[in-house]
Amino acid sequence: MSRAYETVIGLEVHLQLATETKAFCGCPTKFGQRPNSHACPVCLGFPGSLPVLNEKAFFYAIKTALALNCSIQKVIKFDRKNYYYPDLPKNFQISQYDMPLSYNGFLEISSGGTRKKIRIKRVHLEEDAGKLLHPAGENYSLVDFNRAGIPLLEIVTEPDINSPQEAYDYLTALKAILQYLKVSDCDMEKGSLRCDANISLKERGEKTLGVKVEIKNINSFRWVREGLQYEADRQALLLASKEKISQETRLWDAEKLVTLSMRSKEGAEDYRYFPEPDLTPFTVDKKIIEDIRGSIPELPEARAKRFAKIYGMTEYDARILTSDINIADYFEECCKLYPNKKTIANWIIGDIMAAMNLKGMSISGLAVPPEALAELLKMIDSQAISGRIAKDVLVQMIETRSMPHDIVKSKNLSQISDKGAIEEAIRDVLAKNEKSVNDYKAGKKTAFTFLIGQVMRRTEGKANPALVNEILKEQLRA
Repeated sequence: MSRAYETVIGLEVHLQLATETKAFCGCPTKFGQRPNSHACPVCLGFPGSLPVLNEKAFFYAIKTALALNCSIQKVIKFDRKNYYYPDLPKNFQISQYDMPLSYNGFLEISSGGTRKKIRIKRVHLEEDAGKLLHPAGENYSLVDFNRAGIPLLEIVTEPDINSPQEAYDYLTALKAILQYLKVSDCDMEKGSLRCDANISLKERGEKTLGVKVEIKNINSFRWVREGLQYEADRQALLLASKEKISQETRLWDAEKLVTLSMRSKEGAEDYRYFPEPDLTPFTVDKKIIEDIRGSIPELPEARAKRFAKIYGMTEYDARILTSDINIADYFEECCKLYPNKKTIANWIIGDIMAAMNLKGMSISGLAVPPEALAELLKMIDSQAISGRIAKDVLVQMIETRSMPHDIVKSKNLSQISDKGAIEEAIRDVLAKNEKSVNDYKAGKKTAFTFLIGQVMRRTEGKANPALVNEILKEQLRA
């Protein structure tokens, strides 16, 4: 994108709250059930049915708002957002308009090596719509109302984000907080966490914002970043060509990697908001709010600072370990079983997280319990296996869900520490690599590294590295 323009981004995150029942009725929220099996007169909008606010959803909403440094509204009011769409059975959505549950919060993020505060305009509670299904090759659509009425939390930022990467970093930090709060499973594949992005460009240094475009249908943080980058480039080309940017809603096509026009962007007046007559405005006792505030656990930022201080690790490593509550908990469980905290951190950040990414699994999905990792590290310390062999053992632990001592025993991977056996292997390597021996004696230090590698290869990586180093030097001096 041209440096003549500045990117301005605002994000709207819709979070499905982890309640057992819907926002305003008693229907279950369990995912993946038979279509239209979890629907009732209230969530279908039958005449005479009355909504009742889900207390747990309301408390989860306040908990999230407080964790995001928001102020809680003194009087809570719900509104009707009116629009017609086939998946909206009541032809309106119960939401909040001019008096949201909370407002004026912020979330600090790390992006590009700097800290930045992203202001949060509002966090409010609303209900979800149903889901339209479009059978391939058919000229009709189906609708499933199981999702209609599911409690959603909408988290809206101010336009403080200035790059697609900052948007990605904000969403990553937000998701970590939500997981720590345990208010949602944050599963994007199930639609528990959805994001719409608003983006505009303005000339660098200009105060007036440009024409805003909304991007929908983004189902991963990576696609948020990719979609915003595409849209920023598209708008920059239009501006450079003196073409007009339309205020519209566009869809992200993850196959073609483009945004496509969907419809002109609606304004608030198009929804004809008015107060929800079946839900009376109410106030929340300050003691309830403070009790909820007291239930907020240690959040990622505070935990990262504690990790850096108590475990003596870098701020970078601490942030990686605390970015996922399950990884942070796993690390601390390992610390109870093995004394060297830096070694644990290195293995988790390195081999464990690499395996998670490769397999697309959570740390619990790898089925390497803290006891197993601690045992593996102790086997290295006792020289039962080498560090190189340990990496192979870890792979086998993930594949077979076995403990390390069982794998080492069954595959005969125990480290060779017998001096005689190592001396024999070294003599064989030196005899077959006379040129490298002469290079080493002529002062080429890289030849020594090569010879070490040949000895380890000869012993299938099982020779004690320290003994190999010591004995090889002795024999090269002879």
